[in-house]
Amino acid sequence: MATIQDIQEEIVDEFAMFDDWMQRYEYMIDLGKNLPLIDETQKTEDKLIKGCQSKVWVDAQLDNEKVHFTADSDAIITKGIIAILIRAWSGQKPQDIIAANTDFIDQIGLKEHLSPTRANGLVSMIKQLKMYAVAYQSQLN
Repeated sequence: MATIQDIQEEIVDEFAMFDDWMQRYEYMIDLGKNLPLIDETQKTEDKLIKGCQSKVWVDAQLDNEKVHFTADSDAIITKGIIAILIRAWSGQKPQDIIAANTDFIDQIGLKEHLSPTRANGLVSMIKQLKMYAVAYQSQLN
């Protein structure tokens, strides 16, 4: 299985192929269409990420000591953003998710091309995914 670093580098390389941000937004929307969707029954208040302008639900399950994320959003750009994070971190060990840096977000220029409220939402998404990893890590110890 690819490491988080390997996957993040792939994402950076993929975004580098596009000349402008309209193409990158379109790519993010496509990534969102392939997002592992959260089960409709899991779209509950406790799965909703606080701090997002859009509604974003995230669930995590631990299987074979690896965290698997599913998510959904009511906004197509936000769905693409969470898809990028899930692609980088889903299927990884909790301690690797906790230790993972988010430099790849800056490398693809995502934060600087988001509105302040979407950028805050991105930070909230990162925090929530890492909190799931921390919770599962404590179960494994």
